[in-house]
Amino acid sequence: MKLAYSLVDWHAIAPGNSTAEEWQRWAQQAPALDATQPIAKPQFLPMMTARRLSAGSRAAVECGLALLARHSVDAIVFTSRHGELERNLRILTALAEQQALSPTDFAMSVHNSAVGSLTIAARQPLVSSSVSAGIDSFQQGLIEVAALHQAGYAQVLLVDFDGVVPDYYRPWIPEIDRFNAPYAVALLLRAGEAWRCEAQAGKPAELHNPLPQSLQFLAAMLHNTPRFSVAGERHQWHWERLHGG
Repeated sequence: MKLAYSLVDWHAIAPGNSTAEEWQRWAQQAPALDATQPIAKPQFLPMMTARRLSAGSRAAVECGLALLARHSVDAIVFTSRHGELERNLRILTALAEQQALSPTDFAMSVHNSAVGSLTIAARQPLVSSSVSAGIDSFQQGLIEVAALHQAGYAQVLLVDFDGVVPDYYRPWIPEIDRFNAPYAVALLLRAGEAWRCEAQAGKPAELHNPLPQSLQFLAAMLHNTPRFSVAGERHQWHWERLHGG
């Protein structure tokens, strides 16, 4: 499988990093995130909407609004491994304890609530989809972007995000011991050849890098790394950045 894109613009938010300068400094060091650092307050997201969103969704919608303010966008793809896991745990706990459900938790618990919140906040009824594919959610989202390019959508906004995974899930998701913080990475992509990606099938690799795939991509991009690989569950995703990309 081979993919190719041109990167028009990007925006990212995580604890301790929200501006291009902060992310550039982050990439020049050993990229890691400190979940105890504060996360920037939204600049584009209406306050009432922000209050309804979980931390990860709030970062995702804010990133989307930032790029929508700077560019025209034809379609949107949101990717998230865990989605609204915190809300769903609260709902299940309330049901188990025979307590009343929070109307907000119930309404915002579905996986596509974040991308829906973006189109509502932006007042733009854009074509959108929400993808969840485990560890490979970001890379599978890129396949969705390529399909939209083929369908004639010139500029596609991809936003990868996640929130904090509750400790309850630690036995099933042990990697949260190494990374467990809200974040969002937004890329505005056109069809092109500046960035090429090829998937190489193989046995599941041990995931040494604790960062999600989108943050691994962002670190390599900002570090001007010409070639790098992102590990997936059943693939190695090999990236190549051509001159000027």
